[in-house]
Amino acid sequence: MTPLLSRWELAAETIAVKIRWFGLLFGYLLVNLGGVERPERAILNAILFLGAAYALVDTAFSLRGQVFLQRWPLLISGLEALFIALLCYFHHGLESAFRYYYLLSLICCAIRHSMRVTYLTWALHSVSYVALFFALPADQQNMLTLALTLTILGWITWASAALALLLKRVGDHLSQLNKELEKHQTLLEERIAERTAQLHEAQAHVLHQEKMAAFGLLAAGIAHEVGNPLTSISSLVQMLQRRDQDVYTREKLALVSGQLQRIQTTLREVVNFSRPASTAPSRVSMADVLAEALNIAKYYRGARARIIDTDVPADLPMVVAVRDQLVQVFLNLILNAIDATQTGNRISVSARRAGDLLEIEVRDNGCGIAPEHVVHLFEPYFTTKKDGTGLGLFVSRKLIGDHGGRLEFPAKQGQGATFRIELPCERLEKPVPTSVTPDVPRLGIESQ
Repeated sequence: MTPLLSRWELAAETIAVKIRWFGLLFGYLLVNLGGVERPERAILNAILFLGAAYALVDTAFSLRGQVFLQRWPLLISGLEALFIALLCYFHHGLESAFRYYYLLSLICCAIRHSMRVTYLTWALHSVSYVALFFALPADQQNMLTLALTLTILGWITWASAALALLLKRVGDHLSQLNKELEKHQTLLEERIAERTAQLHEAQAHVLHQEKMAAFGLLAAGIAHEVGNPLTSISSLVQMLQRRDQDVYTREKLALVSGQLQRIQTTLREVVNFSRPASTAPSRVSMADVLAEALNIAKYYRGARARIIDTDVPADLPMVVAVRDQLVQVFLNLILNAIDATQTGNRISVSARRAGDLLEIEVRDNGCGIAPEHVVHLFEPYFTTKKDGTGLGLFVSRKLIGDHGGRLEFPAKQGQGATFRIELPCERLEKPVPTSVTPDVPRLGIESQ
């Protein structure tokens, strides 16, 4: 099968086909309007018809991006040499205007083929013209015309071959430059896209930090405003408890005091959570981090109606991290799990050591995540919640990445959703025994 042409070869073939058709049109006009006698006219028209048939076939191949007899260019050159010699023989011999077809043939050969094929074509055409010289009667053999035509053929061959070679080199150079330009353009577009993504991520991170800072100020203000009257109430209750009371009144005052203590504990936790976040890394216990995240999550709407299981061994090694940032990450995952589940559903928080890594999973058996949303999970501002900002998972992955770890959503998911975090842990570390079970009795949070 004939191979398809390159861009240069296709352009050269188009030019050659147009030159060939121009020559045929010129030949028909010359034969039929140039005063040629009838017998020679019929022969010349027949020869031109054969040339037109070949031109049609060549044009058909060109339209398909191919060259007719591409593997045998010298065969085409030989046929053209014979074709031109016959036209000259039946026209006016050496002086025939058809001898200029030799020039057109050499130009077409130069732009279509290599310099070697062009010079071999020149040799065939020269032999053809010399054979025409000897085939003519003696009175038509003009040595000057023969020498002049052969000289012009050699000159045109050299000029057209050199020019075609120059054009090919320039075309190859321009093609290489174009490829380099496209490569640099692609690289520039990639860098622009990368910088744009980094800018969006930075903006999202700043927005999240501002939101957390505003929440902290609000929480601290509320805790202060609520704390003052609670202190007064607590003082009054203590004063009443010092007096002699009947059993019923004593029990009710003890109940009020207990509830006040519970409110004050909640306020302390809110204040601790709203304090300015530390960015200094330290050695932290994963069990303590998870316990703090769960203690905060217990105040979230719907937390009481979920069953939260924990499976965090007490002998886990320490990790070097920013404690507040890890608490924020696990709190985000736990709150997402609460939002994705319904009353009575189960949320599991587990941790284990895997070599030099700590693997922590937050799993729920809720509604799960739609397949079309998985690829966008960690993109900033993507959310399926009505009141969500789309920053929780994005910021969480970035914070874990800053700690040299990974936050993943495993591809194979069953019912619900699972998020896995891998963090590097200290080697040869004797962990401090601790428990992840938060001190929150009867709030739907259980431990295994």
